Amino acid sequence: MNSDRPALEQARTLLRQKRKVVAFSGAGISTESGLSDFRSKGGIWERYRIVTYQEFLASRDNRISYWKMRRELIPALLSAKPNAAHFGLAELERRGVLNTVITQNIDGLHQAAGNRDVIELHGTNMTASCLSCSNRWPIATVQTWLDGGNLDPHCEICGGLVKPDTVSFGQDMPEMAMQRAWQAATNCDLMLMIGSSLAVQPANLFPLAAYESGASLIFLNKTPTSYDHLATFCFHDNASHTMADLVS
Repeated sequence: MNSDRPALEQARTLLRQKRKVVAFSGAGISTESGLSDFRSKGGIWERYRIVTYQEFLASRDNRISYWKMRRELIPALLSAKPNAAHFGLAELERRGVLNTVITQNIDGLHQAAGNRDVIELHGTNMTASCLSCSNRWPIATVQTWLDGGNLDPHCEICGGLVKPDTVSFGQDMPEMAMQRAWQAATNCDLMLMIGSSLAVQPANLFPLAAYESGASLIFLNKTPTSYDHLATFCFHDNASHTMADLVS
């Protein structure tokens, strides 16, 4: 449990007073579900070369390298379960306190916990689509292809390239998601930021946009961020512990 009881009580009071609450989440909310932060030491990006979107399109060798990394990542995503922080946000939505979740994550855990209005800035790794005809498959199906030796999957309908529905380096951010997130951030009166270093642009601009539009900020992050001075409350503890306290 979080030791800063007075601040928690005040944060609860602030949360109760607000009417347009938005959550913003990063990889840190899912580490307690067994999913590592890609950028952390020993993370998957330290062990594999990043294949950009343009490189993925350009050659079979690049796609095989890309899918080798994904083949290692997918089983962990499929087995991960929401933790108390995810369930806390879902409970806030169920009570009518929380309007929207904006997430940098691709793991689908907010939806699995019960949140219905989730804006996925970086797409989702739970499905893959044909880049030509938009035919879509569950990522578990694609994993069976990879495990069966199909190291460069192509669409069984049109022959186009298959890629996870995530935003790769060099790929445009999803326009509709960005517009919805910007509208949610600039119209909220409180933003809960959970588990993000706020180091990745343009996603890290949404808490700043909320603040500049007059919203209060509550940060739940194990380590300080460069925006901590803007927040009304900062809790540097496990997200699940602090969320359980806030929701209670």
